[in-house]
Amino acid sequence: MLRIAARPTRLAVANRRNIASTSARQADITLTVDGKEVTVPQGSALIQACEAAGSPIPRFCYHDRLAIAGNCRMCLVEVQRAPKPVASCAAPAMNGQVVFTNSPAVHSAREGVMEFLLANHPLDCPICDQGGECDLQDQSIRYGSDRTRFHEIAGKRAVSNKDLGPIVKTSMNRCIQCTRCVRFANEVAGVEELGTTGRGNDLQIGMYVEKMMNSELSGNVIDLCPVGALTSKPYAFQARPWELKNTESVDVLDAVGSNIRVDSRGVQVMRIQPRTNDNVNEEWISDKTRYAYDGLRTQRLTTPLVKGPDNRFVAATWPDALAAIANGLKRTGASGNEIKAIAGHLADTESLVVLKDLINRLGSDNLASDLVGKSGDSAPVHGVDVKSNYSFNSTIPGLENADAILLVGTNPRHEAAVLNSRIRKSWLHSDLVVGMVGTRADTTYSYEHLGENAKSLETFLGGKVKGEFAERWAKAERPMIIVGSAMAEHADGEAVFGMLARYVASAGTRLVREDWNGFNVLQRVASRPAAYEIGFVPSRAAASATPKFIYLLNADEIDPASIPADAFVVYQGHHGDRGAALADVCLPGAAYTEKGATWVNTEGRSQLGRAAVPPPGAARDDWKVIRALAEVVGVDLPYDDVVGVRDRMWAISPSLVRWDGLEETSLEVAQAGLAVLSKNKKTLKGDKMGLAIGNFYQTDVVSRASVTMAQCTRAFVTGESEPLGAVEMHA
Repeated sequence: MLRIAARPTRLAVANRRNIASTSARQADITLTVDGKEVTVPQGSALIQACEAAGSPIPRFCYHDRLAIAGNCRMCLVEVQRAPKPVASCAAPAMNGQVVFTNSPAVHSAREGVMEFLLANHPLDCPICDQGGECDLQDQSIRYGSDRTRFHEIAGKRAVSNKDLGPIVKTSMNRCIQCTRCVRFANEVAGVEELGTTGRGNDLQIGMYVEKMMNSELSGNVIDLCPVGALTSKPYAFQARPWELKNTESVDVLDAVGSNIRVDSRGVQVMRIQPRTNDNVNEEWISDKTRYAYDGLRTQRLTTPLVKGPDNRFVAATWPDALAAIANGLKRTGASGNEIKAIAGHLADTESLVVLKDLINRLGSDNLASDLVGKSGDSAPVHGVDVKSNYSFNSTIPGLENADAILLVGTNPRHEAAVLNSRIRKSWLHSDLVVGMVGTRADTTYSYEHLGENAKSLETFLGGKVKGEFAERWAKAERPMIIVGSAMAEHADGEAVFGMLARYVASAGTRLVREDWNGFNVLQRVASRPAAYEIGFVPSRAAASATPKFIYLLNADEIDPASIPADAFVVYQGHHGDRGAALADVCLPGAAYTEKGATWVNTEGRSQLGRAAVPPPGAARDDWKVIRALAEVVGVDLPYDDVVGVRDRMWAISPSLVRWDGLEETSLEVAQAGLAVLSKNKKTLKGDKMGLAIGNFYQTDVVSRASVTMAQCTRAFVTGESEPLGAVEMHA
């Protein structure tokens, strides 16, 4: 048993979501708030009842998704027959209560709380990055005074700053000890070293032993902090919130599809923040999602490039570059499956559809993704003709309903950091048990390690393993299997999928039934679910052909050894990375913040990303470039605008253009998919299931070009940390 973190024996107070779910079967209660009668579920906090009645309550320490602390006392309300004001966040709503949220007594109490808070708070507002979106500023306008009565204080309290790493900048003099960051680190992120030391005026927040905050979700404490004590290092002194244009979009640096807000000024992305979506990312995003945006500014392809006779790239116009591709296709004499298209991590659905249509109309079915593994990408190894065979069928919110989870060849903490926080939340708030087959990893929750290869999995599924997890797994009502997408690239991948499919079928209705599908594949690449959905996969016949013409669409994880020396290679993408180095012609494309495009997450949920800034230089939307190339090579595609492309997507799979919705797979289809997988009966080789991601902070072209992600790699992966303040100087 590998014990990563101790499960708490007693939770403080459930958060709002847990209260709602556990009280669904209980009777509602009715109370009166400011003369208005309101009905709320039994077990709700008084602050929730006031919000439901339309009476907003100021707060600093309370947060819907965190345990209740009751520190700040800003949420005081008056309750009839109570001797003094009540902290509404920590008081339960009770039947027949009469509550006043804006009486003179309440106002006076809040003014007193604000006076104490401001007694030690520095006058940093003109230079504070929180200015303009600071809860303390907003509340002090209503409840603050223009003078203080603390004349006897010799000086304001001073607290030394903490070095939490390259991401979070601290100014601890501003801290009001709301402990939101502490609760987030302990409950959500799983970094249990952050806490409080000292008492009274000497209370401080920090690490018990000086160290950096090593978590993939650490940037969320910046959003949680109600004052300017925790701000963003990369964004420090860059812009004010009123200068920025806000664009709602979708993150593509993993396959979770976190909802984000891209803040831009002019033609530059200034920062990325989370957007609340309870069905996907709640209100958290990973640090890579939040901070890799500076990689969009460096190493960009801004003009078409054609390789000359001296093997050097020369800038070209769009007509010349497209003509060079047409000539290269003609010169190689490539036909049929000798024409190959490879899609990379950051290819959007529209461009995948148009590229597939182009390649198919050129007579080829040789389509592939830039997987790197022992089995290569010679053929689909896990029945991707059926959606349930490559999707996270239980859905992301469904993780909270599981009572036993078996992880196979995956480390969710690195492959889907926000999804991993859901597993931790369920592990904290329920009796969830977790087992793992694969390389050991720190997942932020405890699990039982069952082995490192497919033979260990076979032993467990055969009932030959004893222990707590095996006993609980056998009795689980909602068991869940999560297979890492890297298993499709593993030497035993086909055999593992077949083994799991046969086990699921033999388990009857325990794992797959009308109300529960516990067989899940966790994708880690944003483009992969859409590629499988539209059939962007190689046929067995096409995969064996030797390509003479290769089209790389954002394919930067390609193995150079797989490219024949005499092949003509076209690279289309937004960064001059590995794929561009292999190309004869480079075509500049738009990054995910620069185009409106459809993205499908690991659940199969289709979402629409929107353009926040224009693409730089001569770069264009990927699908437009491919459509223009089709004209030059003499292929007639039946669409000229994005509406036509999406009509084509509708014809292929209507779910692709039903944005923000999720179509669940029926039981019959799921069973048919498992039947396809169960036919794989290859002999196990027993190779170790390695980690799919070695460095969480650099997994794609954008994060590899990011200075901030390079600093995180030095601080958290290689251990070469920078001194406090070094990042600000770089900025």
